[in-house]
Amino acid sequence: MPGFLFDGPKDAEITIALAHGAGALMDSAFMSEFAEKLGAQSFRVARFEFPYMIKRRETGTRRPPDRAPVLLDTWRGVIDDLGADNLVIGGKSMGGRIASMVADEMGVRGLVCLGYPFHGPGKPMNPDRLAHLENLKTPTLICQGTRDTLGNAEDVAGYMLSGAITMHWLEDGDHGFKPRKASGLTEAGNWQSAIGAIAEFLGRL
Repeated sequence: MPGFLFDGPKDAEITIALAHGAGALMDSAFMSEFAEKLGAQSFRVARFEFPYMIKRRETGTRRPPDRAPVLLDTWRGVIDDLGADNLVIGGKSMGGRIASMVADEMGVRGLVCLGYPFHGPGKPMNPDRLAHLENLKTPTLICQGTRDTLGNAEDVAGYMLSGAITMHWLEDGDHGFKPRKASGLTEAGNWQSAIGAIAEFLGRL
């Protein structure tokens, strides 16, 4: 099992486990900001890395993500370790997508996806990434940039998503929620908006 990086109080009522995206470590600026700010709001946050990212950290060599069965089994192990009862799972891009594939099966309390990759860049809708979201039963929050190249506001409006899913849109945000300068908005502002939405979502659970 991977090691955990924890933020927030040990006796928190809810723990949120966050997985990284395909290309960045669990202590990237994005992951650290979300974990530390949520931890400061009295939630317990557990970060971890998939096996391929652990090897990258050890060797310094970039490598592609593990195949889906390994990613899924890693998430199952994380949930077993932390306990499903008071656990919300999710993460950045791929990490959140894989979490969404085990959420109902593992009986977790909630799901949070930070930039869900509905399809590849410049590619049409990917049924494999969408089908399970149509019948998802786990209460879910997806924070998404309105111009995310992996699923923008216009794309998502045409999808059949479960009623258990709430979308929180980050205005003019890309896949990392960064807006264009001309928008007058900031990346930090969009990150804070997403963190606020997550805290409110966790509070409702």
